[in-house]
Amino acid sequence: MTIRKVGIIGAGQMGNGIAHICALGGYQVGLNDVSKERVTQALATINGNMARQVKAGRISEADREAALSRIGHVPSFADFEGYDLVIESATEKEDVKRQIYKDLCPPLGPETILGTNTSSISVTRLAATTDRPERFMGIHFMNPVPMMELVELIRGIATEEVTFQKVKDFVGTLKKTVAVSEDFPAFIVNRVLLPMINEAVYTLYEGVGTVDAIDTAMKLGAHHPMGPFELADFIGLDTCLSVMQVLYEGLADSKYRPCPLLVKYVEAGWLGRKTKRGFYDYRGEKPVPTR
Repeated sequence: MTIRKVGIIGAGQMGNGIAHICALGGYQVGLNDVSKERVTQALATINGNMARQVKAGRISEADREAALSRIGHVPSFADFEGYDLVIESATEKEDVKRQIYKDLCPPLGPETILGTNTSSISVTRLAATTDRPERFMGIHFMNPVPMMELVELIRGIATEEVTFQKVKDFVGTLKKTVAVSEDFPAFIVNRVLLPMINEAVYTLYEGVGTVDAIDTAMKLGAHHPMGPFELADFIGLDTCLSVMQVLYEGLADSKYRPCPLLVKYVEAGWLGRKTKRGFYDYRGEKPVPTR
């Protein structure tokens, strides 16, 4: 089976980014979300992002128009019948993902491969909730998808080699580099990155430095392109907390305990850029540290 039609469940920041690069890669893309309005918003975002690529000379106007013509709204899971690959990119909550697979699997053809864009949850455990664990694997794109060069591929314990090779070849056509991770909590990137962000929050919590001082120190002292608090706000503090909880519960090691200050920000609904407040306040002309 050659992958030609790619379905994506979830039209948020990650889902619309995956749709963007798949369409540019020549694939027919079906985009599904809980409402048509969210898909419409995603298409507007994709259009705007591609327009910036045209302006920067990375793609042509013809490329943009052709790619946009390949993306369509898929109103129900039943409409994914006949798709070669369906990638779930819903919120990082296991119960939500499980329910999606329960509803998604019945209409799919027997050869359809299922992928999850989870950033931390066990691929083996998610695969076990489906009717095709041998054709299921983790396909973890980085954010923002059109710009970031890496995709982590994660096999569950039941994933067949032919599934892995097809997905690896597919990712290669998207001009991304593959890093293969074993199926352990948070995989590679987030296993290293999120504890660093969590430690930065502890450094703030303990009064070692302010938000601005810590971000400045890491940008100028470690040459990071973004400070840990800028990055946390970009990722979403709820996502940061979710990954830390997966690490803490999955590895039972106290070094992964989420910082109480991170928990407090999430409880307050200060989730970063998407809510206009996180470790920075984004409601004015420029971001202002909240601590």
